[in-house]
Amino acid sequence: MKHIKTFALIALFTSFIACQKDDETVNNPAPVVTSPSSTSVLKGAQADIEFSYTAKAGFSSAQVTATNGTAEIKTNGTAGATSGTIVVTYTAGTSSGAGSAVLSITDKDNQVSTATAVISVTEEELVISVSDNISQNTTWESGKVYVLESRIAVLSGVTLTIEPGVIVKGQAGTGANATALLVARGAKLMAEGTATSPIIFTSVADEIMPGQIESPNLDNTLNGLWGGLLILGNAPISADNPSIQIEGIPASDPNGLFGGNDAADNSGVIKYVSIRHGGANIGEGNEINGLTLGGVGSGTVIENIEVVANQDDGIEWFGGTVNVKNVIIWNAGDDALDTDMSWAGTVDNFVVVNAGDECMELDGPEGTMEAGHTIKNGIVSAQNADGLVDLDENSIVTITSVYFRDVKAGQDFDLNPAQLNVSNLQATLPAGAVVTDFFKGGSDTSVTLVNDGANTVGADITKLTGWSWAGVSGALNNL
Repeated sequence: MKHIKTFALIALFTSFIACQKDDETVNNPAPVVTSPSSTSVLKGAQADIEFSYTAKAGFSSAQVTATNGTAEIKTNGTAGATSGTIVVTYTAGTSSGAGSAVLSITDKDNQVSTATAVISVTEEELVISVSDNISQNTTWESGKVYVLESRIAVLSGVTLTIEPGVIVKGQAGTGANATALLVARGAKLMAEGTATSPIIFTSVADEIMPGQIESPNLDNTLNGLWGGLLILGNAPISADNPSIQIEGIPASDPNGLFGGNDAADNSGVIKYVSIRHGGANIGEGNEINGLTLGGVGSGTVIENIEVVANQDDGIEWFGGTVNVKNVIIWNAGDDALDTDMSWAGTVDNFVVVNAGDECMELDGPEGTMEAGHTIKNGIVSAQNADGLVDLDENSIVTITSVYFRDVKAGQDFDLNPAQLNVSNLQATLPAGAVVTDFFKGGSDTSVTLVNDGANTVGADITKLTGWSWAGVSGALNNL
């Protein structure tokens, strides 16, 4: 009887232990998966999404499914681990809208838990607002439009790179609120467009988008809708002080200072750039040029530049040593080419079409430093301009191989200072006119009359077409 009781106790104890193990199995909580924060993914792009989990019974396996895209496990959980992180790579589909990645975890007790990552599949942002000065190296990407909300400065020590085909649009604004892109002394602009993808600066009123060259809605004479592009450097200038404030920028903005003692200063590379509809006025007689070059050094590369319908000058040089080639100035409201403060560079291969005031205003030094510049290989289609060339008595200029056409009565090359070197000019004048009616002060001796289009000097138009609005529109035809 004693043995029977012993066996009964053993059986009862064994049963208790078994029941206890069953209870432990049943009492393990199901795994818990934490949903990550919602995220946005561009169409066709990928994003890594992290899920965290706990699994008291130990991790066994995981599966992921997706909507509006695909998903796969990049980093799985560790077998038997009671907690961890699983990384899922989500690849967005081709449709904008809601998407998701649903992760399911199974523990060693075959209990399952799921969590959902909410994803917004979006179009790429193509129009980008720029409201702050550029204080770190920045790239503006091809295929996008960048809107200047105010005067934006690229600060000293910083490089702004603008890729081919970018369109930069300035908001409307006058006075101190005029919008512009200003490259300060010590900064660089790397704006390298191409012959097939020029970089275009224009107004927000312009409906042009990447891939277009002609404006779909603005006339090529409409000006003053925003400011312009200003590049400032450390090269020498002829002024009362070695460095001064550039016109068009309020004196309160220290980024507007230019001038120095580095003739080889490098402000970057600007190629295949079209600047349109600018020249906003910040005060009486204080407008912004299409392209302002203040104390820009010879280390800077500027080629294939078009300025269309600027309310003030097309390009104005204030001292400096930079060379510029392949230039179009079309429908300038004031002067087409304007030089000041002993600019010591060369403009080579240019076309001026229909300036508002002078086709060229070429001023002399304003301080003790004296240097001269060269203007060569150009065509000037004067049309409605007030004058051909205006010079100071102290201008130091060489002008050679320029053809003047579409000239009207009252327009003239008005002064021949002692330091002006003029050679190999050609002109087509109105019927019955003589050279001295238009070319004054002895400059007539350097002019040969030719029939319309029979010139043998001038610009190479082939370098100015295709990428420019003037070229595509036909404004350069028959020049």
